[in-house]
Amino acid sequence: ALKPGYESAIRAEYERIRAEYEGRTPRIALLPLDEARQRRPVIDWTATQIGIPEFQGVRVEDDIPLEDIIPYIDWTPFFNTWELRGRYPKIIEDPVVGAQARDLFEDAQRLLECIVSERLLQAKAAWGFFPALAEGDDVVLYTDDTRSKTLTRFHMLRQQRPRSEDAPCYSLGDFIASAHSGRADYIGAFTVTAGLGIDTLVQRYEADYDDYRAIMAKALADRLAEALAERTHLQARRAWGYGHEENFSNNDLIREKYRGIRPAPGYPACPDHTEKQILFDLLHAEENIGITLTESFAMTPASSVCGLYFGHPDARYFAVGKIGRDQVEDYASRKGISMTDVEKWLMPNLDYDPASSASTHISR
Repeated sequence: ALKPGYESAIRAEYERIRAEYEGRTPRIALLPLDEARQRRPVIDWTATQIGIPEFQGVRVEDDIPLEDIIPYIDWTPFFNTWELRGRYPKIIEDPVVGAQARDLFEDAQRLLECIVSERLLQAKAAWGFFPALAEGDDVVLYTDDTRSKTLTRFHMLRQQRPRSEDAPCYSLGDFIASAHSGRADYIGAFTVTAGLGIDTLVQRYEADYDDYRAIMAKALADRLAEALAERTHLQARRAWGYGHEENFSNNDLIREKYRGIRPAPGYPACPDHTEKQILFDLLHAEENIGITLTESFAMTPASSVCGLYFGHPDARYFAVGKIGRDQVEDYASRKGISMTDVEKWLMPNLDYDPASSASTHISR
């Protein structure tokens, strides 16, 4: 009996907060999709140095030694897992949480040494390069350098609300040369995991009522997976020809000072998780390294990472943000699926109410 009143009060409170926020923060209008496409970033493809990968297709690394991955670990998120805020290694000396951080780090090192020596986890990677060209907001992959036969395509979204009145509207497809550019381009793809064996290990600790080590093991597996993604990206840049001159420290790698990006389906720049299926099919991820996707497109084992490699020097991360009904219709048509399905997966990005017959986005 109290539910209707409670829901009404919550909605009223959220509406008050929304109105208050929008009253303080000037909002740039949501652009029509055609206009957003006209405001794509300007890239001089005639002056762009495009690396030619040393191989095409998929390379599989089976049973990668964990010792080779550990140097690439970013430990800061590990402490965040335990709700200890601070950047490693400074957090170790923090006057407030330093002692707790040191104890936690020492425990982590002991367990990590055990995991390595007893080979309790297994790490694998599948990655490679493919001839590619941009077609509108899509990235089309081809079977070979003739670019005459399509292998698959990734469907990208475009910003419709730029950061300022004169800012460009980005799409990841902007960082791949189009057929009109007269250039031959490539894209990379990867899937890695360091979580093979984690379920058995966690179950062992939980059977001993050792929840601390169970959580620690999962946290370490996550760190190893991210470290393997970093290591594999380094290998990919070198195989692409532009990474040979790099001389970055691990801290430089963490700060992404290298050329190129590796966004994943689900990232703000490509928020549609269903694109993971295309990536997994491309790399034969389940067959090659034992990673599967759930119905909600989460990866199993959870300590896994996937994504695409963009090698353009100007490639950058960004958030697509809110999109209008016109882009959703266009995207559904490009993917060959229903509006309902697109709206389901992109609900946080919709600038309109799918239940309404008309868009509620701000008009120009």
